[in-house]
Amino acid sequence: MKDDNKNYVKHIISFVIVSIVGLLILNAFIMSALSKTQIKETNYSFFLNQVEAGRVTQVKVESDEIRFEVKDEDGHKQLYSTGKMDDPELVSRLYEKGDIIFTESFKQNSLLISFLVNWILPIIIFMVLWNLLFKGMSKHLGGNALSFGKSNAKIYVKAQTGKTFEDVAGQDEAKEALEEIVDFLHNPNKYADIGADLPKGALLVGPPGTGKTLLAQAVAGEANVPFFSISGSEFVEMFVGMGAAKVRDLFKQANTKAPCIVFIDEIDTIGKKRDGSLGGNDEREQTLNQLLTEMDGFDGKKGVVILAATNRPESLDPALLRPGRFDRRIPAELPDLAGRIAILKVHAKKVKTEDNIDYNAIARATAGASGAELANIINEAALRAVRSGRSLVNQSDLEESVEVVIAGYQRKNAVISQKEKEIIAYHEIGHALVAAKQKDAAPVHKITIIPRTSGALGYTMQVDEDEKFLMTKEEALARIATLTGGRSAEELIFNSCTSGASNDIEQATKLARAMVTRFGMSDGFDMIALETITNQYLGGDASLACSPETAAKIDEEVNAIVKNAHEKAAQILSDNIEKLHELAKFLLEKETITGEEFMEILNKKETLAIE
Repeated sequence: MKDDNKNYVKHIISFVIVSIVGLLILNAFIMSALSKTQIKETNYSFFLNQVEAGRVTQVKVESDEIRFEVKDEDGHKQLYSTGKMDDPELVSRLYEKGDIIFTESFKQNSLLISFLVNWILPIIIFMVLWNLLFKGMSKHLGGNALSFGKSNAKIYVKAQTGKTFEDVAGQDEAKEALEEIVDFLHNPNKYADIGADLPKGALLVGPPGTGKTLLAQAVAGEANVPFFSISGSEFVEMFVGMGAAKVRDLFKQANTKAPCIVFIDEIDTIGKKRDGSLGGNDEREQTLNQLLTEMDGFDGKKGVVILAATNRPESLDPALLRPGRFDRRIPAELPDLAGRIAILKVHAKKVKTEDNIDYNAIARATAGASGAELANIINEAALRAVRSGRSLVNQSDLEESVEVVIAGYQRKNAVISQKEKEIIAYHEIGHALVAAKQKDAAPVHKITIIPRTSGALGYTMQVDEDEKFLMTKEEALARIATLTGGRSAEELIFNSCTSGASNDIEQATKLARAMVTRFGMSDGFDMIALETITNQYLGGDASLACSPETAAKIDEEVNAIVKNAHEKAAQILSDNIEKLHELAKFLLEKETITGEEFMEILNKKETLAIE
């Protein structure tokens, strides 16, 4: 509370300083326009010139001063004052003008009115502008700009999240780890009798879209306790010290509603490692220190559980991960085949589908997809069914939605010349043919030369028959050879090459480099890690950890691997050039063929050759 009072005093002082500066600015530049009715001193010759010009409208002659009013061409009036000269002809000269009025007094602002106009009015104007400014900022920031020290946590009481473990599929291990927390919140005495404390915190880590937030909501729904939900970015405030104050307020509310669950999403926003550098973020570190203190301060037997989620666990401060704070690290990984089937079925309950849907085929075609991507596939299938005028989602809708998520929508209006279509067809058949002629390559599932909005002019889809978690050296080399098959077909048939193989080159180079630097699958190097991976859940940024000489050798090794694969693919296509022509012609006619059609033509030609 002492820190809150100090911060409040700082805000008041800041307001006063800014108000004074604004007042001076307003008084100097803006209020000068309101003071034009004040008397200005001038010389006697100016007075005579204005009389001769006919601009003087009123005059008051006193014993030692002459006051007069001048009206300019725009009709604006201004009072002037000048000293009285020994000029006996002045009065007659003024009477000769005829339109000059001799007055006893001029209407001018009193000292009180002048004070109100020049000082009080600017203060009122500035306070109104200040209030409007912060009201706008409060709306823009979610109503938090002036909520000093108050947490923005959304509170869901008594399972208002509407989520349970039945709504979470494909994360069986994570659910099993969280069930103990749910049991503790239901039966705390059972654990207290034996002397066990509830884990104070559990950290959910995994790639985006794997259901970390959904898991936290499901825990609250299963435990039927209040659920506080807040994002790490909401602790970041425009005023220094407000983040720490929000942490204190959040834990104060949680203690009053215990047992309960506090969920902090994207905790890496405030939980990054403290490096002690001069350029560090003091406000963020102050917020982190307060979070660490609060987690140490509350009683583990009261039933306050802190759940946090992040996809960058390596960036978190070690003090946040030590026992007694976030005791458990629960991975929410990408789902396997069985998990993808379960996720598809969960989301398919929300849409109307036909009875003969093969979820296994869709799950096999979406290896590496997250739960959010699978939910998007179901939604895309429902949208496609509506566009097609059907009331039920069928298998073709789901298969097309997989391609939409992977490669984008079909570019039906794209105009491609016949020559380029022919090149694309040979390119894609080159991929498929090289894959089919290698025993370690995945089977071909679909080939198409219909352009997609992602920029792909065509693609060859391969789907493994079974779920695989490991990649052998032979499979990696077969994959690289398959990737070079498109360019090899172009060189063999057209004696040239195009830019269409750019993505193939990128993938082949990336896989070959991983074989050398991380997998230990090269002949030139032994089991040495020459590359480190950071942000493994966000695409995995690779950085070399070796000398420049070793880096040059790595480049040579990668080049040799890709070159050998390229030569192997060219040899396969050269040995099967008749099949290459036949399949490319068939693809040009159909534009899209299935893996079954591809293998049927390939095997039929082989049978005729044997006969």
